[in-house]
Amino acid sequence: MTDTTITAPLEALLLMATEPMGAAQLAQAVDVPTPVVWEALEELAAFYDETGRGFQLRQVGDGWRLYTRPEHHELIAAWVLEGQQSRLSQAALETLAVVAYLQPISRSRVGSVRGVNVDGVMRTLATRGLIEEAGHSEETGAMLWRTSPLFLEKMGYTSLDQLPPIAPHLPEASLLEAELAGLAETPVAGEDGPMSENSEIPSAEQAAAWAEAEASENEQPDEADMAADEVPAQEDLDRLSEPS
Repeated sequence: MTDTTITAPLEALLLMATEPMGAAQLAQAVDVPTPVVWEALEELAAFYDETGRGFQLRQVGDGWRLYTRPEHHELIAAWVLEGQQSRLSQAALETLAVVAYLQPISRSRVGSVRGVNVDGVMRTLATRGLIEEAGHSEETGAMLWRTSPLFLEKMGYTSLDQLPPIAPHLPEASLLEAELAGLAETPVAGEDGPMSENSEIPSAEQAAAWAEAEASENEQPDEADMAADEVPAQEDLDRLSEPS
């Protein structure tokens, strides 16, 4: 058999191929002459048949591609059909809704909206064919996603314009305003309470005048303190010094 340094890269390329690849294209990729690639492809096809693999290498038109064997078609069809009929999880439904209403949207933004990692869920939706790639963001270069025609088919729509409006499912503005007003009226610990309607915020000049008046009041000594600080008369001192 041909050296594995040639057959192994050919197998890797064929596994990743989404359409038949020509021998010349494969030869250019592995950097060997085209006749050598032809020989390696024929040997691989014979090897898969002799060893009873679940796949086969077939020449289709001018190209080569790996296919599952016909005897396994019923098994594969049942598995694919079961996967399509299984119900989406709550996480998948929420992620699909974000994509549907905000498309085109990047995976990271979907995760930001939901507040969780959505990599696995996005892969599931893509595998089911419900979302598809929609180019790259001009600002960040991130891959953008949108819903697929299959999504419209499953929903019974012909256009995204038929999606139900999302506004009715959001809280009413009046409820939000009432909740915010209740938070604003909640007294803060240490405060005397809400200001009256006639209360006015003092100007900078008034505040400075009040501060100056308060400082001057603090500087004036109390009369009782002044009386206590008076110096006693000389006769009082003499009387106190006389022996009893």
